[in-house]
Amino acid sequence: MTLTLIIITSIVSILAFQDQTFFYKSVLSPYRMVHNNEWYRMLTHGFIHGSYPHLIINMIVLYSFGKAIEYYFGLVTEKVIPHYFVLYFGGMIVSTITTTIKRRNNPGYMAVGASGAVSAVLFACIFFAPWHKLLLMGVIPIPGIVFAVLYVLYSSYMSKKGNDNIGHDAHLWGALFGLIYPIVIHPDLFESFIYQLTHPTF
Repeated sequence: MTLTLIIITSIVSILAFQDQTFFYKSVLSPYRMVHNNEWYRMLTHGFIHGSYPHLIINMIVLYSFGKAIEYYFGLVTEKVIPHYFVLYFGGMIVSTITTTIKRRNNPGYMAVGASGAVSAVLFACIFFAPWHKLLLMGVIPIPGIVFAVLYVLYSSYMSKKGNDNIGHDAHLWGALFGLIYPIVIHPDLFESFIYQLTHPTF
């Protein structure tokens, strides 16, 4: 599932780099979604990216944690692919909701990228192994749960400032969806999560 998503997203993104008409028909445009009923953009924007570095970073993170979440889902359910599908695309859709509400009357606002979906996958992994170390900025080892707290605080702060072109709302809500979804699969996992939090491993 992870490799399939990476291949499809990479192909679609590269096509969009070369075809501006296709690109603009696919972007997240809250104004057009609300006023023209172009709700398909809640999904299509996640398959295109603003640049090659944007695409590459998202796909590296997706590969790193997508394979891990396949493993974790395999431990708690026999329906790995359907749950992965819901996690990824659910995160993609949920991550657009607040942006759509905020920007619905702004015809100039656009957003692209799989960051909301990738954040959902990343945070689902943190849910299953909160003390597992991640590499912050690819270099600094940091427990996943510490990264999660910093990530949520930063995304929330930057979302309120709203003075850059990064979709912090998408990052935040995709991440929160990823934390919640494993509990939807098995509510008992919440108890396991709390146990792991209170029994850190370093």
